[in-house]
Amino acid sequence: MPTTPKRPSKATVKPAPAPRARRPPKAAAPSTKPFLRFYHSESLRAKTLTVLTTLEKAKDSKPHRDALADVVVELTDSGLEYYFMRPLKLAKAGFITEQSANLGLGAVKRVFGSVIRNIIGRMDSPQLLSVCGSIRELMT
Repeated sequence: MPTTPKRPSKATVKPAPAPRARRPPKAAAPSTKPFLRFYHSESLRAKTLTVLTTLEKAKDSKPHRDALADVVVELTDSGLEYYFMRPLKLAKAGFITEQSANLGLGAVKRVFGSVIRNIIGRMDSPQLLSVCGSIRELMT
């Protein structure tokens, strides 16, 4: 039986892929650990960023301890409001319950504010910068 010579098959030419748009570098992968965040006011965010930037750029960050302590106290107050008082109001727990909670939180805020100011007031520059870094990490 005669055989016919095989012809080489036609190669399929695929069009070159379209060039991809350049993507910005990927951010760090989100943490797989559980976390909680809270919303705070734009004015508190602006104040926080201003204090952090000022402290981070200062040759000596110690003169800015009070401003950092004030921001930490304000963020703490805002967090307590968001995590405790807001849900209490949404649950419609009642006026007396809300007033009792406000009274208790007021005492906690005063004591905690004093502790925060004392601790931050004794920190050196590297410690203050570490606190700034922690706050920035929470803000992203």
